[in-house]
Amino acid sequence: MFTGLIEEIGIVDRVVKGMKSAQITIKAKKIIDDVKLGDSISTNGVCLTVIDFDKSSFTIDIMPETMRRSNLKNIKSGSKVNLERAMKLGDRFGGHIVSGHIDGVGVVKALEEEDNATWVSIESSSEVMKYIINKGSIAIDGTSLTVALVEGNVFKVSIIPLTKEETTLLSKKVGDEVNLECDMVGKYIERFMTFGKVDEPKNNIDMNFLRENGFV
Repeated sequence: MFTGLIEEIGIVDRVVKGMKSAQITIKAKKIIDDVKLGDSISTNGVCLTVIDFDKSSFTIDIMPETMRRSNLKNIKSGSKVNLERAMKLGDRFGGHIVSGHIDGVGVVKALEEEDNATWVSIESSSEVMKYIINKGSIAIDGTSLTVALVEGNVFKVSIIPLTKEETTLLSKKVGDEVNLECDMVGKYIERFMTFGKVDEPKNNIDMNFLRENGFV
């Protein structure tokens, strides 16, 4: 589990792509302090497993499903990524519950300055947007943020200067993809409410049906 409070911005050092997968090595400092094989590290909001490391970098595998569903498919040498280690039991909980299992991607539609903050508008699919509510929590590339506005398939967040400095969010340009993980509570409630239900058969009998079959 993660909190969405980014610890460090890593730099992608090497990308080895397979047919549908990839293996990437990321240069980091703070994250390396106590890293072990098998550790989970949130990379742009995606929970990935450390398979190798040295004093200045760690390596992770990206499976095909993750490549399809996240912006990690666009990663290249020199790319910057948000990093967070898995939360320790007893740590202070400063963000919100983040699993590292993203729901999909969004596209940056606009960036607008307002005094000391920056508004970021993001568009996503209906499948993702149905879980996003005004003043609810959202993880964008692993960063815990509060949704400030929802309009159709677009939502907005406001970024303070510290978040600008400590994450990659404001290095994004209009048209760039970001990973989105919605608050998990809504997804569980939806599952509980719909599990086992079968759609009622539709009644296709109308005046046209009756007319075509000689009843009218």
